[in-house]
Amino acid sequence: MKNYKNIPILFLLLFFAIGSNKAQQVWSLNQCIDSAMVNNKKLLIGKNEMRLSNEKEREVKANLLPKITANGDYKYYTNLPTQLMPAAVFGGPQGFYKEANFGVNHNLLGNIQLGMPIYSPELFGGIEKVKIAKEVSELQYQKSAEDVYFDITNLFYNAQIIKSQMIFIDSNLNNANKLLKNVKLLNQQLLAQKTDVAKVELQVQQLKTKRRILDSKYSQVLNGLKMQIGIPQTTDLAIEQISLKQDKVEYATKQTLDLRLLDTKFSLLNSELKTLKKSRYLPTAFLYGSLGAMGYGYKKPMPMGGDFYKFYNMGFVGGKISIPIFNGTVTNKKIAQKKIELENNDLQKELIADRNSLLSNNAKLKQSVAKETINESQLQMKLAQTIYDKTILQQKEGLASITDVLLADNAINQAQQNFISATIDYLKADLELKKITGNVTFN
Repeated sequence: MKNYKNIPILFLLLFFAIGSNKAQQVWSLNQCIDSAMVNNKKLLIGKNEMRLSNEKEREVKANLLPKITANGDYKYYTNLPTQLMPAAVFGGPQGFYKEANFGVNHNLLGNIQLGMPIYSPELFGGIEKVKIAKEVSELQYQKSAEDVYFDITNLFYNAQIIKSQMIFIDSNLNNANKLLKNVKLLNQQLLAQKTDVAKVELQVQQLKTKRRILDSKYSQVLNGLKMQIGIPQTTDLAIEQISLKQDKVEYATKQTLDLRLLDTKFSLLNSELKTLKKSRYLPTAFLYGSLGAMGYGYKKPMPMGGDFYKFYNMGFVGGKISIPIFNGTVTNKKIAQKKIELENNDLQKELIADRNSLLSNNAKLKQSVAKETINESQLQMKLAQTIYDKTILQQKEGLASITDVLLADNAINQAQQNFISATIDYLKADLELKKITGNVTFN
């Protein structure tokens, strides 16, 4: 007979490790989350994204350093360039020109060039932008970690709920088998009809089918949990039980990751807007220089003797400044776009705040109803158990039919299902409140 006297008052998730394999590790929820922080593929990608942001920041800052390049250039003129010289230079008439070839066939240039930015609104704005982008990358990683936390917690809760259903069904199946045995015995004594036996046999088969379905669901949930925490699918996994606390937890409202991301995005957009405004008026200045030598050579040895090549030193330093005057209002259009993006950012913050307020109120209502339903369903299970026990006695005395017994058993099953549904609602509402109030904690 069913007996729930030893079941805890507020929670019935009595879970046991599957099997008796001593090598099987029992995982707590915190252990699953800690494992995911190290092994989850999604989080590993997120960590690489943060490393990538660090490298991008270094790359942008490196543009402040001087750039030095070594250059070499060799030219061989099969036909020397021709230029026109005024004929008057050679004593000819004014207004006429004379062809002349300048240079030599072999030209060799080698130099070292240096370039260094002195001031650039785009460059310094880019440095500020990449710093903020680095913060965005870190927040996105935390958002991914939060998502993984919720995925693991939901899978963990689902596994425990399914295990609870399996325990209920095992108890119901045990009672159904006992009832079937008694009904068969009564049928042999002509005190029960074959239809009574068939009714109980049907119930037994239905319970066995439900048990097989739950076994499959339980394995699927554990497989999903293994993937999230980053362990091989072949690993034996068992999870420990948790208990539902009676005291209602009041979470202090903190800024959620969604709002923090929008604040950081606002800083990024504002930085881009400032850079655009500066680039309309402020100049760009660069320092540059070159040091090298130019070599000239002939096709044949020089008529007067001497080296085939002769080198001449050359070098210079200089600066370049570029002052924007008018660029076709392109910058103004970009500024207008950034202002619209900032306006949308503010609207998104308001939308999230409104949504969180709605979800928070709904979650609190759902949690309150769930707690009441849990308490009521526990009382209903006890009452249904009492009715079932009395109906069994009446059936043995011939005062109740098999149908009455099955109806009493269905009342217990319904109370069990109410309890499980309420437990799911409570756990999900509690998890939702953690997220909405920004109280998700993980390493």
